[in-house]
Amino acid sequence: DGEDDHVHLLVNYPPKVPVSNLVNSLKGVSSRVIRKKDYPSIRKKLWGGALWSPSYFAGSCGGVPISVIRQYIEQQQTPH
Repeated sequence: DGEDDHVHLLVNYPPKVPVSNLVNSLKGVSSRVIRKKDYPSIRKKLWGGALWSPSYFAGSCGGVPISVIRQYIEQQQTPH
């Protein structure tokens, strides 16, 4: 999910992987895939020539069943 200027992801990843490495990988691969498709509407919204800003937010939710988190996310109302 997301909005015009950011996306929301629910990611389950190995605990030994640093969050910064995970985010850098997700941003790098997604940027290459999206740029390859050459969407004109995205080209107009580049962040100083980059698809993603260098910042990110990561929150953890350990101990909660993934089904509860998924249900919470699916019930969110994204403004459009």
